[in-house]
Amino acid sequence: MGKEMTLVIIRHGESEWNKLNLFTGWTDVDLTETGHTEAAAGGRALKEAGYDFDICYTSYLKRAIHTLNHVLDEMDRNWLPVIKAWELNERHYGALQGLNKADAAAEHGEAQVKIWRRSFDICPPALEPGDERDPHVLEMFRSVPREDLPYTECLKDTIARAWPYFEREIKPRMEAGERVLIAAHGNSLRALYMMFEHLTPEEILEINIPTGVPLSYTFDEEWNILDKHYIGDPETIAAKIDAVAKQGTVKK
Repeated sequence: MGKEMTLVIIRHGESEWNKLNLFTGWTDVDLTETGHTEAAAGGRALKEAGYDFDICYTSYLKRAIHTLNHVLDEMDRNWLPVIKAWELNERHYGALQGLNKADAAAEHGEAQVKIWRRSFDICPPALEPGDERDPHVLEMFRSVPREDLPYTECLKDTIARAWPYFEREIKPRMEAGERVLIAAHGNSLRALYMMFEHLTPEEILEINIPTGVPLSYTFDEEWNILDKHYIGDPETIAAKIDAVAKQGTVKK
């Protein structure tokens, strides 16, 4: 029996703009009351299931940071080291950021919105340089090389920053035996999910990661998946996955 490696990923709880059904991307909105509750419930589920960690990672965005804080609070692990990486940010939705998804579906058609939301390699309309949403003018990203900051991204672009970061920073720690927790976003986590599970671009488009529910992976030393399961109530998890899938449709 070789060495096993443990990783848990958790998507942030419901954010203010999730609730309003707006394209969020790199906009730094906070959790709703529901989101705070979801994140705390994820932490309790991890504690009850006997999980522990050695290091945690999150993005620069407060909805993921606060989700991680709730998890660590519930687990009584606030002392664990936390590394914040912009590479784990949500996908940048360009000029769609701040638009209502259902309104966009009504205006452009559900098919076009699904392409923008879920196409592997088609970007939404880009921001104009200097737009107030442009990461090049935001203090949060002042330490990031300017050429690395996007004006818009597709999922392929998100993978191109999140996966190399994982391979460079997180993978060696796991191979050294550290247990890792990542609190991040739907698309940055889908980037990891795709690479772990060797999915095609078509397959990853149909994967929906629920908010605030820990997903546990156990790998062998060759990075084969030995076990993968969500931690929590199965019916609640199924309902959340369904809700994520329906976000880009016209409200009836």
